[in-house]
Amino acid sequence: MPNVYAIIMAGGVGSRFWPRSREKSPKQLLEIASKGTMIQNTMKRIESLIDPNHTLVVTNKLQKSAIVKQLPQLPAGNVIVEPLGRNTAPAIGLAATFIRRLDPEAVMVVLPADHIMQDEEEFRRVLNLAIWVAYESGKLITIGIYPARPETGYGYIQVIDDDDRANPYLSRGVFRVKTFAEKPNLDTAKQFLASGDFLWNSGMFIWRVDAIMREIGQLLPDMAGELAKVDDAIDSDKYDHILETAYRTIRAISIDYGVMEKARDVLVIRGNFGWSDVGSWDEVCRISGKDESGNSVTGKAFLQDTKNTLIHAGDKFVATIGVEGLIVIATDDAVLVCKQGQSQDVKEIVDYLRRKQITDFL
Repeated sequence: MPNVYAIIMAGGVGSRFWPRSREKSPKQLLEIASKGTMIQNTMKRIESLIDPNHTLVVTNKLQKSAIVKQLPQLPAGNVIVEPLGRNTAPAIGLAATFIRRLDPEAVMVVLPADHIMQDEEEFRRVLNLAIWVAYESGKLITIGIYPARPETGYGYIQVIDDDDRANPYLSRGVFRVKTFAEKPNLDTAKQFLASGDFLWNSGMFIWRVDAIMREIGQLLPDMAGELAKVDDAIDSDKYDHILETAYRTIRAISIDYGVMEKARDVLVIRGNFGWSDVGSWDEVCRISGKDESGNSVTGKAFLQDTKNTLIHAGDKFVATIGVEGLIVIATDDAVLVCKQGQSQDVKEIVDYLRRKQITDFL
């Protein structure tokens, strides 16, 4: 049995979930579509596979204390704080640097903190398969999701039409990746869906530590060099300074663009377990329970002649009359009203507040 470590990525600010998601209390620290916060549910669903002592959370200074409070089963020393946000490749490389010191052949399971899996038993089955294949093969593995619709908000993974001779894991539902595709327009997304050989890119990754560090060394050598300096400084009083210096030098880059799209022999396992990245309020609309008029309401509200509307009232009382297809999100200090189908643009509000330095609402 390989040593298995989970890396929960929890450094994002969830700008598309404003006004509920803020810098100090982002999406992953909130109850969005189920009981328990998103990071609590992420931790809970993997505990039967991965010991909490082997789970690391990568986050930032603003969120560390809340994460420690929400995850009491997690050793406080297992929270890795990045001094600056530099996208997913540096975060994963930093976590791998810590794990390599313990076991360079350990398997890393990289999971976002803010996803939902409706069929958790099937998710764990797929994850367990990925762990074993990653350990046996030494290859990089990701989980692709059966596309339920022509979605333009996700990246895609194209699989190779394979045979058992070229792919010894094919009979176990593991495929070789042909290419990664960026978020498409609607027509292209429809073509992807019709072809039958494209999957949604879930942002979940499984690999041995030595495998991902080898790929980072080959494909992102500058980053690898900075991480080596950090490695040398771990457990010393120079660690914080060297880490911050490294992060100011490292280029911000995603693991998808920096490694996965360029690496050879990447494998993907198809997942069909009710996955959602809950990437916008529109996605909350899609997965939430609804009344006979198509409305989904959290909190106190009065609805008259209202259809297909999502309301998160918070501690406010929200009333709607004669409206349809709206998203209404109320907090103590802000209210969002937008049409369904346009919630991806909510991040523009956060960008505006930052430009104007209106920090009270961030």
